[in-house]
Amino acid sequence: MTDLDRAAHQQAGSADTVLTLRDRPGGLVLGLDVGGTVVKSALVAPDGTATSESRCATRPQDGPDAVLRTVLDHAAGALAAARAAGEDVRAVGVASCGLVDEEAGTVVFSASIQWRDLPLRRLVSEHLGLPAALGHDVRSGGLAEARLGAGRGHRVVFFVPVGTGVGGALLLDGKPYPGSHWRSAEIGHVVTQADGEACPCGQRGCLDTIAGGAAVARRYNERCGARPPVTGAEEVARRAAAGDPVAVRVWDEAADAMAQTLLTGITLFDPAVLVLGGGLSQAGEQLRVPLRRGLERRAAFQALPDIVFARLGERAGRIGAGLLAWDLLHARAGERS
Repeated sequence: MTDLDRAAHQQAGSADTVLTLRDRPGGLVLGLDVGGTVVKSALVAPDGTATSESRCATRPQDGPDAVLRTVLDHAAGALAAARAAGEDVRAVGVASCGLVDEEAGTVVFSASIQWRDLPLRRLVSEHLGLPAALGHDVRSGGLAEARLGAGRGHRVVFFVPVGTGVGGALLLDGKPYPGSHWRSAEIGHVVTQADGEACPCGQRGCLDTIAGGAAVARRYNERCGARPPVTGAEEVARRAAAGDPVAVRVWDEAADAMAQTLLTGITLFDPAVLVLGGGLSQAGEQLRVPLRRGLERRAAFQALPDIVFARLGERAGRIGAGLLAWDLLHARAGERS
């Protein structure tokens, strides 16, 4: 570890900081991705290049106020490390889990960290002394994929991360569409199976209850009989690839439910490309092939989009947050000109 690395690590406090600070013309912004398990950050250049990537545990079990302190302290540490290295950090962007009102700068509600009506944009801006932008984590990840990743060059991009649940973001001309009530593209809560299993959202038969990672693992364990239970959906995918008939059936049901639901989105939005992200996208062709087959079997007049895999991985949220900060700076510069 160099002297610069060591000094910046100390400035960043308890965060596990990876330092690759470089001087860049035009300065940098700080991008923060606040999730239910981890807070991730990076310095983001105007071209989307991310450096000085850091992370620390969110620790929601400590309560919502403690989570806020963790986020603010982590951001302050990352900013101090950057400034100690001579970087010009001009703004901060935050991508948060939960229901996010970007215009008001508020996290309306986040079940995973129990934030409610939290003016996060203002709090971050005041704590760091920088202009701040706030976005939703999935929409921010979709923004990064649309501008810099697998959706680049397409006017209409449908970003679908498949992890514990199934998320969604619609990107129009490189900008996320939030909807009127911050709930656009809630793919995981489209009712796919009438009178299906109860979903925590209050409905029954949501896509999340069939195709979300938690549901895939649970549905396998309910049927596995004498087979050892799995701890996650990735293990179901591996067993399906190895020919386990129960795993094959559960996996195919999940892919087919996704196809049924995504065709609705394709019909409504006519995307040029469907970008699959999240942990389950790591299954690769094992997911894409049955999903494509299910779409082709159901499609009538619809023009099916290309199905591609996200390129930025788990870095998309913090890079997208950085892009939101750059958009804010550009908007302010335009207002002054």
